[in-house]
Amino acid sequence: MQRTKLPRRRILKLISAFGVSSAVFARALEALAQERPKVTEEMIKQAEWIAGLELDDAKRKLMVKGINESLASYEKIRKVAIDNSVAPAVAFRLIAASPAAKRGRGSRWTPARLTRPASDDDIAFAPVTHLAAWLRGRQVSSVELTKLYLTRLKKLNPLLECVVTFTEDLAMKQAEQADREIAAGRWRGPLHGVPWGAKDLLAVPGYPTTWGAPPYKDQVRPEKATVVERLENAGAVLVAKTAVGSLAWGDVWFGGVTKNPWNPKQGSSGSSAGSASATAAGLVGFAIGTETLGSIVSPCTRCGATGLRPTFGRVSRYGAMALAWSMDKIGSIARSVEDCALVFNAIRGNDPKDPSVVDGAFVWPPPSDVRLLRVGYVPQLFEEDRSRDVKDEEQKKLVRETQEHERKALEVLKGLGIKLIPIKLPDAYPVGDLRFILEAEAAACFDELTRSGKDAQLVRQGEDAWPNTFRKGQLIPAVEYIRANRIRTLVMQEMEKLMAEAEVYVTPAFGSVNLLLTNLTGHPQVVLPNGFRSNGTPSSITFTGKLYGETELLAVARAYQQATDFHTKRPKLEAPSEKK
Repeated sequence: MQRTKLPRRRILKLISAFGVSSAVFARALEALAQERPKVTEEMIKQAEWIAGLELDDAKRKLMVKGINESLASYEKIRKVAIDNSVAPAVAFRLIAASPAAKRGRGSRWTPARLTRPASDDDIAFAPVTHLAAWLRGRQVSSVELTKLYLTRLKKLNPLLECVVTFTEDLAMKQAEQADREIAAGRWRGPLHGVPWGAKDLLAVPGYPTTWGAPPYKDQVRPEKATVVERLENAGAVLVAKTAVGSLAWGDVWFGGVTKNPWNPKQGSSGSSAGSASATAAGLVGFAIGTETLGSIVSPCTRCGATGLRPTFGRVSRYGAMALAWSMDKIGSIARSVEDCALVFNAIRGNDPKDPSVVDGAFVWPPPSDVRLLRVGYVPQLFEEDRSRDVKDEEQKKLVRETQEHERKALEVLKGLGIKLIPIKLPDAYPVGDLRFILEAEAAACFDELTRSGKDAQLVRQGEDAWPNTFRKGQLIPAVEYIRANRIRTLVMQEMEKLMAEAEVYVTPAFGSVNLLLTNLTGHPQVVLPNGFRSNGTPSSITFTGKLYGETELLAVARAYQQATDFHTKRPKLEAPSEKK
């Protein structure tokens, strides 16, 4: 049995960090010299604080043999190669009863009769609903549209850094096929012939799937992500794999920092960084993003895009990089709520390759008047002054402007005839302290990366970055992880009570526990722009729906969006080559 030999200085540093005495260190060195390390009673004593225990000598003595036997088992199972796509044999299930297994009548959406605009920019920034009308009416061809978006992508990508890989050859083949089918009267639906971008966590055979991280820069996976396959079946045209913050965190990847189209000096946030940036900049018709904790909500807020994070388990994650099996979700990023609904309808539904998926009906256009829905809001989140603790005067001003936009959003909803019901988010349990559930699962997902030392290749290496988070995750006790998930069940039960009061509720996108809360409980959210601050950047508002309640959620969000025009605004972009 071979062992990795660590330098004495590194061993001393590691053990000293845990407050171990020199005598214990000496015994540890002696144990390391053996075939495998031997745990002693003193080591157990020094490690008890991790679990919050204080044992006596007799109990420690009883533990020694069993722990050393466990170490042998750990060594054996660490030798088993496990791909990131393999999930643990533990299923996370939502509290709410699963919806009916059948898909329901789904979308009966049909395009309106629209006249093609003369300007290429007007076409590029058009929502899917308009693109679909022009494509079906053969006022624009998919090949023409694909070339338009590819040209814009190549022109502005040096500025925005939103693309990892262009899929031009595939795109042209798909566009040509779409044009042939539409000409023959075989229209597949609203996405037929529409160019889109895939967050580079999704596997596409024949192209790199880099996860935004240097260790996987040349990775080409053999499987095709279910989302990619379903959009292909819907006739959509894949033009690019969009930038993803390294291993689904932030907007920093091996190619640089993905930029916000409204302010290219600012990052686009992440981790669906490229998908939100490209969509907001009019470089794709729509894009796919993923969220574990804010990775759709955050970049959509920064870039002024509209995003849907569906109920956990509504969209198959097969072929997508795993980060946290009980929290990962795949959703749509587009220029309107209705676009998000059309994309969601194409990608949702049962998949034998992902056992977490629950099928259920989705109806679009929605059948009921939004004024008949119970819509809640959290008064405290709209009334509190979040600028109080901000020291920088310019930032304080922007926070106040953001809050003013949030309060005006409530007035817009009231103006639509929606009676807002005051509600209170669950606060009986320490939701903020459950975040380490994500850290534990992420550490397990990338255990091999940590053990191999290849985590040193990641761009970000600070305290608040994945390499350090993965290492911390290695020290989370299994009992605490399970305890946290038991509390999570209690929180989910509290959310069920809340959603009995309101089918949809509105909150600020940030500034509260709501983002973490709903990602833990699996509730769907829609984020959309609700104004622009004095520095020209967008702000956003968030709607949360009941589990499997995407129809009602999207209906309320669409009603708000139809009463405003923030989603129609366009950033003024200048390619580096055009600058004087």
